[in-house]
Amino acid sequence: MSAAAVLEATPTSARTPRGLIHTVLRLHRGALWIWLAFVTATAGFLLWLLGPGADTAQRALESYGYSGLIMANGSADEYSSLFYYPDTLITLASFAVALFAGGPLIARELESGTAQLAWTQSVSPARWLTAKLAVPAAFIVLGTTLLTVLYHQLWAAHSDLLIAGIGPRSLYFSLGPATVAAPLLGLALGALIGLTARRTLPALAFSGFAYFLVYAFRGNHWPFQGRYQQPELSSRSRAFTSAGTEIRDPGCYDDKACLAQHDVVRFTREYLPSSDYWPRQLLETGVLLALTAVAVALAFGLLRRRAATG
Repeated sequence: MSAAAVLEATPTSARTPRGLIHTVLRLHRGALWIWLAFVTATAGFLLWLLGPGADTAQRALESYGYSGLIMANGSADEYSSLFYYPDTLITLASFAVALFAGGPLIARELESGTAQLAWTQSVSPARWLTAKLAVPAAFIVLGTTLLTVLYHQLWAAHSDLLIAGIGPRSLYFSLGPATVAAPLLGLALGALIGLTARRTLPALAFSGFAYFLVYAFRGNHWPFQGRYQQPELSSRSRAFTSAGTEIRDPGCYDDKACLAQHDVVRFTREYLPSSDYWPRQLLETGVLLALTAVAVALAFGLLRRRAATG
């Protein structure tokens, strides 16, 4: 944004918290619309997976059991892959948050001088940074919380349609409060790096690299996922006769004669809850929030020194 535009916007908005919020929203309305579009599209995709997207795979499971999912072609087989896509999108969004914080949110305004100009218009550096962090943080928390809740609903309804392996366990342990805390850490790291670099392109590069390190560490170290080191989730499959009696899965696959011989009319399957889910989620969330607090404190300390020295 040009210095003239800042001069026009700042005098009426810099004196109150509400005015600062309005200014941040105005300056970064493009990023806000992109975030809202992402949340809306991802939520819509989750709702589709929760509803009509699961129909074919659900019929295969109910008709032939888990073997029906393994042998299925087309939609039933693809559903298991599509189930993981929102998790990938949320992870990419966390990277994008770190890049946005390091580049457009902080470094670009320092590089162009608009931040320093705002500080001369009754906006202290601390208030400026508070607004810069609080406004996007609010949208991040609201958006990721919504997506996490929808993902939990999807897991509860259709995790039985996932092909067994390390994937279900990785997804199971990645959904929770830590899903919300991770992009907040990206925001704090990006802001700290933006204040350090004070130039847009280096801030973008270092913010992306810093969050990549966070992502890699979360993927392979306790109390985080350790997704390549841990056993699969336990599951339970059941078959039911026309009389409603539960029997052992006869392993008929798609052999209708075999199913008729055993009088099997329906199958169910579920992944069993893990006792270490909440301990891991809460510990991981605590670690991420603690790192976020440290990064924010360092950012404010650095800003204070920079403002004092000019």
